[in-house]
Amino acid sequence: MITSEELARRCHDDPEFCLAARFWTGGFSFRAGDAIASVRVVDGHPEAGAVGDGPGRIGLSGEAAIWDAMLSAQPPRFLNDIGFAVGLERTGDDLTFWQYYPAVARAVELLRAPPPTAPAAPPTGARRLDSPIGRYVHVELDREDHRIYFEEAGTGIPLLMQHTAGSHSVQWRHLFEDERITDHFRLIAYDLPFHGKSVPPTGRAWWTERYRLTRAGAMGLAVAMATTLELDRPVFMGCSVGGLLALDLARYHADVFRAVIALEPALKIDLDIGTLQGFWHPQVSNDYKARLMNGLMAPQSPEALRRETVWAYSAGWPPAFVGDLHYYLVDHDLTEEAANIDTERVGVHMLTGEYDASATIEHGQAAHDAIAGSTFAVMNGVGHFPMAENPQAFVPHLLPVLDEIRKNRP
Repeated sequence: MITSEELARRCHDDPEFCLAARFWTGGFSFRAGDAIASVRVVDGHPEAGAVGDGPGRIGLSGEAAIWDAMLSAQPPRFLNDIGFAVGLERTGDDLTFWQYYPAVARAVELLRAPPPTAPAAPPTGARRLDSPIGRYVHVELDREDHRIYFEEAGTGIPLLMQHTAGSHSVQWRHLFEDERITDHFRLIAYDLPFHGKSVPPTGRAWWTERYRLTRAGAMGLAVAMATTLELDRPVFMGCSVGGLLALDLARYHADVFRAVIALEPALKIDLDIGTLQGFWHPQVSNDYKARLMNGLMAPQSPEALRRETVWAYSAGWPPAFVGDLHYYLVDHDLTEEAANIDTERVGVHMLTGEYDASATIEHGQAAHDAIAGSTFAVMNGVGHFPMAENPQAFVPHLLPVLDEIRKNRP
């Protein structure tokens, strides 16, 4: 562990830390075994010194071996971010942690050894216009008209794609530009209601209600999109909450979809949604939940694309993320029904990122074991958002799945 003076200096000289620590008065301390580094923060300005107890203070402590792994150039999964680090203990009040998590997470990054080579984002080329065309379709959900935004590109087998909880369809933008995919598949990426460009319905006072995504609602939208766009036995691909939805669609709507591709799947995610008050707290900005998503991505993924994924979260309607997690954590449960998925009727393919600390490798393996005839692969060096954080690493895993679907085309 470095000295308090050096940690304070690095924080003081770092523009990202200074932005994240704005208006903060308090401080933080890192303890590794018997060593400790402490930084006071006064109205956003860091300086070396003991922090003590009281409001505005955050403490992180763990064995020296945990810190050594976490601060290595390429930390292992579950130790790549303080938000999900196994064996790291936190002190201080929750509200301060939620408010200034981005600053503390950045302070830890300032201690980390630089990677041997920093991965770069894929080049954009010299094109003036990207491939997808965006438009709106009117879909009836629960007897209400919803104006759903979607983008599409490519020709061939329809491939309907849903984004992760709290985000929107920009996550799929890299796939639209890959001719190895668009030469054979018509990609269609939509925004859930209340997300991205899918504006709320005008038929009710939705602003007086608590938003919750349900399994019935999510399945209803996917089926309605396939029906309204007149798609012939499309493939469905979703990530995170969309990956769980892919498995639910395979179980309950095998007549609509010829195959599903579940990215970051699980039969059930066991986490009490009541512990996520910071995801929609009037004194906590979108910065917290957005920056937390960085910890679900692999440190090997290009920083520019990780930051873009985080940005999409920070731009979302505040209640959307925790509302989507109602489906992710409460409504979705296939532990008893997974064995009833008939992969002779609907192909089931699953891919899980190595660094996903939410829907883990173990979750994906359990789903694969429960669904006879399914396929499953681990994507090393990527995390919870493979198509957005590192498409160059993701697509080589996706292409064999798409080839298999093409060969089995009815």
